[in-house]
Amino acid sequence: MRKVGFGDIAVSLLIVVVVLLIIIPLPPGMVDVLITISLAAAVIILLIALGARETLDFSTFPSLLLITTIFRIAISISTTRLILGNRGDAGNMVRTFGNYVAGGDLVVGVVIFLIIFLVQFLVIVKGSERVAEVAARFTLDAMPGKQMAIDADLNSGLIDEGEARTRRIKIQREADFYGSMDGASKFVKGDAIMGIIMTLINIVGGILIEVMSGGDAGSAVPVYVIATIGNGLASQVPAFLISTATGIIVTKANSDSSMGTDMTRQLSQQPAVLMMTGAVVFVISLLPGMPKAFMWLIAACLLILGLIQRRRAAQREEQPSREEEVELAAEEVRKPENVVTLLSVDPIELEFGYGIIPLADASQGGDLLDRVVMIRRQCAIDLGMIVPVIRLRDNIQYAASEYVIKIKGNEVAQGSIMLDHYLTMNPGDVTEEIDGIDTVEPAFGLSAKWISAAEREKAELLGYTLVDPPSVIATHLTEVLRRHADELLSRQQVQVIIDNLRQQQPALVEEVVPKLFSLGELQKVLGNLLREGVSIRDMATILEVMGDYGATTRDIDMLTEYVRQGLRRSITKRFVPTGELHAITLDPELEHTILENIRQTEHGRYVSLENNVIQRIFDSLKAAARRLGDLGFTSVVLTAPVVRTHFKRMTEGIVPDLVVLSYNEIERDVNIQVDGVVGL
Repeated sequence: MRKVGFGDIAVSLLIVVVVLLIIIPLPPGMVDVLITISLAAAVIILLIALGARETLDFSTFPSLLLITTIFRIAISISTTRLILGNRGDAGNMVRTFGNYVAGGDLVVGVVIFLIIFLVQFLVIVKGSERVAEVAARFTLDAMPGKQMAIDADLNSGLIDEGEARTRRIKIQREADFYGSMDGASKFVKGDAIMGIIMTLINIVGGILIEVMSGGDAGSAVPVYVIATIGNGLASQVPAFLISTATGIIVTKANSDSSMGTDMTRQLSQQPAVLMMTGAVVFVISLLPGMPKAFMWLIAACLLILGLIQRRRAAQREEQPSREEEVELAAEEVRKPENVVTLLSVDPIELEFGYGIIPLADASQGGDLLDRVVMIRRQCAIDLGMIVPVIRLRDNIQYAASEYVIKIKGNEVAQGSIMLDHYLTMNPGDVTEEIDGIDTVEPAFGLSAKWISAAEREKAELLGYTLVDPPSVIATHLTEVLRRHADELLSRQQVQVIIDNLRQQQPALVEEVVPKLFSLGELQKVLGNLLREGVSIRDMATILEVMGDYGATTRDIDMLTEYVRQGLRRSITKRFVPTGELHAITLDPELEHTILENIRQTEHGRYVSLENNVIQRIFDSLKAAARRLGDLGFTSVVLTAPVVRTHFKRMTEGIVPDLVVLSYNEIERDVNIQVDGVVGL
């Protein structure tokens, strides 16, 4: 449990005391003390609101508004009890307020009191309530746009994860604040209405009590009216100050300075306006009957202030002095160089030449940043992993239309595009040629052509596949992420995935991680799956299988095979979407040879075969894959479960994209057609 501090205890006691004030009768002296405290608290709140640089600097204001409102209501109840019970005597503060405003004339006092009430209710309270309502609505409507802006800055590398998290928390706090202010402003409105009701109760109730006790109603009216005016002012003056603070808080824009500083600077930064106003005041003073001396003084002050501000503005526009330049240069030299930032390596980087900048600049109509966000989301859906932040940077060392994709600071792919052109590819059934610049599609190495925008309609009519330049980069980046997903999966990401699963299935997570397997062992199993394009999104099934076999084996390769068999439904959907598999199998003699030549080391197991044997296997595999390709099918190799991992590792150096599955990874309803056999 959180430790209770002194502030928590003080606030709790204050609320209890306020509630007791409503119930317990108080002497006039104590009421005077409470009215003084209420007035001082209102002044403090107003000054804090004026000095706040942004709304969140005074984030406790809605709660404070509720407490002070209840406090004033409690004081009003106590003063009403004294007015009705002591024949208008509610203490010195109430008596002084009433006599001072009335000024010996009861009618004037009532009129002034009504004016104060109406200004408080119709101007300050109504305005603050409306501004709070509109601010809350606009703040909530703007939240999605602000979140997208943070994501764009994060993806472009302008901010890091920590700053992005801080900005998101600030946006949420602003939304909560304005939502609270929208409700808290109703307290101020209710307080003003309650003041009017209590005024009527004091006057009417006091006169009725006086009449019922046998007194004179005419003599009772001045007593109770003055006491009521004093009571109303003692309550409404603090309420007026706090209502003003409410309006200041909800209308304040974020700034680096206080409100007073901003107002002084902004009102005085237009010297021409001040001088023109002084001239207008001087012209008006020439009318007959005007107080010329006073108006001439105001006009002179405005003219002088305008001249002073114009001179200061001219000085600010001048270049900094030579001494300031020397001091700035010396200070820059004295700064210690922060080399820690140079040590960090981004997991993924997309660097490009200056010609590609318009594609990444939203102000120029580029949507590459939005595509990067969608790529990360798509990878999370397809692969079940959290793709790290992709840094986008321009680099003048590259050609204008060239881009490079880096993994952990090392280049893994590169390509080039032609702006205002389209990449066209023949789907296989188009016979008519189209004019263009021959090239190679960077993601899959397919033959393609760059055609101009004028040829686009013709290419579409002929049946060519057209891709715009941003889509070329996005497709290439997506394919690189898929191929290197196992390298990008860090222990920290695995921990985030496990924490997310723990919220849904805590018993499963507690049993497997870290009781049976460490985070590093789980990362290796997940990396093996991603290396062969198997999604790890079904983390619950993965942990279930690992928990079942954790007591049997600790071998990562064996655990990976067991997990793959547990994921056979998703593997079948991924590699056999049609329900019919045309596959290549291994000759039983070859499988027996592989099993006999498995060697165990402290770093794992491997197959030890002579080079001429391996070459014969590759030749046989190449011939079988060629026959399968001639039939129009993708090469898929089916093996026994104990052989699958070793055969995949034998071939991944030559054919990295070859799909190798075991019989236990295929659903029973799949129709398997063997169209080739790999043998010795």
